[in-house]
Amino acid sequence: MVGGVEYMASQARKSFDNHVKDVERLLQLHTQLGGKGKGRRYGLEVLNKSAIVLITAFWEAYCEDIAAEGLEHIVKNAKSADALPKSLKKQIAKELKEDKNEISIWDISDDKWRAFLTSRLGKLQESRNTTLNTPKSYNINKLFDDAVGITDIASNWKISPKTDAKAAADKLDRFVTLRGNIAHRGVDEASVKKKSVDDYLKLVKALAGKTGGAVNRHVKSVTGATLW
Repeated sequence: MVGGVEYMASQARKSFDNHVKDVERLLQLHTQLGGKGKGRRYGLEVLNKSAIVLITAFWEAYCEDIAAEGLEHIVKNAKSADALPKSLKKQIAKELKEDKNEISIWDISDDKWRAFLTSRLGKLQESRNTTLNTPKSYNINKLFDDAVGITDIASNWKISPKTDAKAAADKLDRFVTLRGNIAHRGVDEASVKKKSVDDYLKLVKALAGKTGGAVNRHVKSVTGATLW
């Protein structure tokens, strides 16, 4: 809901917008405790660290959710396997070729490719969790390529006249690296400021919009129908 009016968006985006309210509450708490005046706030860095970790988790969850939603849409609405993106067909063919089961090709015969694609996404997610990948631009590109056949989704990330897609991806990668430092090494207390949280949240909201738009255009090109 925006201003009491329901807005059109994917389920993934609605969930993301609901989740980031937690980060906004942390920022509000920071202001309540530290005020709005200039100068450093002592003892509040833990709020900033927590916010960076949450934003990264919500961004990763959003990407996985919108990829799954896009795939589900393709599975339900594509007229046939012929409509699938070429890159996705290549990946499936490669995986089946490498399968030791000599009759695995029959897993996608007739209309069974729909169930195969759905189960395949779950396996991809399990694999990413096992290898502890982080939601940097490279891994997000791979996620969407593997899941729905979008190659280089990060190329859609131009978020302003001054921030092209590469600059946005580089900025995302730096913030995700910061998140890793916080989680694994703690980071010096003075190193994470409220401005970093504000910048990261703004960036991820913009990237979510660009990513969702790219997925929506992609599934329409495959199925003829949009997500929303």
